[in-house]
Amino acid sequence: MNSRERVLAALNFEPVDRIPRDLGGMPSTGISCFAYPALVKALDLPPRPPRVYDSGQMLALPDLDVLDALGCDVLTLQPDLTNAFPQPELWHPYDFNGRLDAEVLDPSRFSLLPGGIIRQDPPGSLMPPQAFAFNVEHAGQPLLLESEIPKPDLDEVRATLESRRWSEEQKKQFLETARRARDSSDRAILFNGLQSGIGITNFTGVAMFPMLCMTDPDFVATLHEMLLTHTLEHLEEWLPEVASCIDIYMVSADDWGTQSTLIASSTIYKSLFQPYYKRMNDAIHEMAPQVKTFLHSCGAIHDLIDDIVDSGFDILNPVQWCAGKHSVAQWKEKARGRIALWGGGVNTQETLPLGTVEAVESEVRRTLAGLKQDSGYVFCAIHNILAEIQPEKIIAMYRAAGEVATT
Repeated sequence: MNSRERVLAALNFEPVDRIPRDLGGMPSTGISCFAYPALVKALDLPPRPPRVYDSGQMLALPDLDVLDALGCDVLTLQPDLTNAFPQPELWHPYDFNGRLDAEVLDPSRFSLLPGGIIRQDPPGSLMPPQAFAFNVEHAGQPLLLESEIPKPDLDEVRATLESRRWSEEQKKQFLETARRARDSSDRAILFNGLQSGIGITNFTGVAMFPMLCMTDPDFVATLHEMLLTHTLEHLEEWLPEVASCIDIYMVSADDWGTQSTLIASSTIYKSLFQPYYKRMNDAIHEMAPQVKTFLHSCGAIHDLIDDIVDSGFDILNPVQWCAGKHSVAQWKEKARGRIALWGGGVNTQETLPLGTVEAVESEVRRTLAGLKQDSGYVFCAIHNILAEIQPEKIIAMYRAAGEVATT
């Protein structure tokens, strides 16, 4: 099998010659740009500045030789960039106040403040000199209980959506990038971009939006209908033309779980989210029958898997089995033959940063013993590989995954 065949076979619950692997297919399966140079060196590859394609999380865009060395089968595609082929014209040097020799898409977004703090605009986020990512106060989502639960202004939402419509030139450029990406590699292509905006933590944030769903469901339904209508209109303009160039479409990053339970109830999901996701997934499958739809949802969401399946998603990520009280086996049993699982290979909160190399290898073998059953699985860590992670652990993680038999 080539990489694309391997990934698609797994997503179709068919036998594979080995477990397919991902690094950086989307911005929750990636690696910190601070960890990336050490990984490149440990793999005995030529040094190069990391390309920081997600500057909020400070994630590196994985190079093809790194994917080769780790046996990875997935490429990323966004509306304006990919790692399927070089795009030197997009990248510009920036050293983050001497902390990292890197390349970014737009150096003018960054400015140096007193005390070595770096500011990024938009969204006005800050990275202190001891930090490895950008953030804003309250993560941009304050809990404001002294007044009415805030609502997004629908006119402003509508205007923002209209401003994001692609021009004919943007559409043409994306189609050219997607076609070249397909022609450049036999890896599977994961397209992430142009999400619907529907999400339990969107707009007023994780502290407030779930309460709005309870207190004014009609408003939320109106908002979601607006978001869905815009997304479907946009999809109709380009998806049929590009469908042959992509394999997986990341429909939403919608984190429904905390470390122990759901952020909101299944009842809220089924009434205010599932109908809109179902219509979007159905539309994508009608326009591009071969394209698989991908949901990213962190946390203890085992009890929501049935509802996610009924929403029409083909893939669920990140398989955060360490959140909540359900085991890897229970996650797999709930998903088996119904929705493919992507991730969950190692605990990125505990084992990867705190365990030994041997502990990482042991956990990978243990988790994959369950996740590989009956196919329907793509390997990566539960979430992004953070700045502190030694390269030996990363290499051990992927090596162990490659050693696990599929039968």
